[in-house]
Amino acid sequence: MGIFSRFTDIVNANINAMLEKAEDPEKIVRLMIQEMEDTLVEVRSSAARAIADRKELDRKLGTVVREREGWDERAELAVRKGRDDLARAALAERARMDERVEGLKAQHAQVDEGLARLKEDIARLEEKLADAKSRQKALVMRHKTASNRLEVRKRIHENRIDDALVRFEQFERKMENVEGRVEAFDLSQKKDLRRELTDLEHEESIEAALVDLKKRVGSADADGQTS
Repeated sequence: MGIFSRFTDIVNANINAMLEKAEDPEKIVRLMIQEMEDTLVEVRSSAARAIADRKELDRKLGTVVREREGWDERAELAVRKGRDDLARAALAERARMDERVEGLKAQHAQVDEGLARLKEDIARLEEKLADAKSRQKALVMRHKTASNRLEVRKRIHENRIDDALVRFEQFERKMENVEGRVEAFDLSQKKDLRRELTDLEHEESIEAALVDLKKRVGSADADGQTS
């Protein structure tokens, strides 16, 4: 698994866990930066170990090359002394040193290749980390601004509800006042009707009294004329 794949898995796991808990987005940003910093430290440590391995291989390679050169000198000496048997043995050792040199060179190439990849990873991580840090403040400010706006909107919404309730109560009071005036008007109407009926009854009694008076007067006049 590559260093970035592992880094992404770690970050995604932690972020998902925080999102499930509804954690503060600022914490998520800080977590991502912390993970990147930790990964960068790890990659740099790996690079440091690779550099140390390469230096050790350089020392071993230098030692083996010198040993190979020594066996060359011994083989030449044996030939000059007429000791072909010793010359053959020296050449055999030299061949063995050749194999060790090739093996060390192959390891050296692998370490160099790995170290080159680590250097690329370090450069990419440093670039991403610098970019994340530069954007962190902006993200935090955006979150704070959004939170403040949300709080203001909530307060405005609550105030609007309160205002609506106040207006509703005021309207209810106005309706009650109107209804009270209607009831008062109805009461006055009932009083006027009663008064009118009373007046009619009074007028009727007066008319009856007038009729009765006319009858009495007519009867009296009739009696006077007769006598």
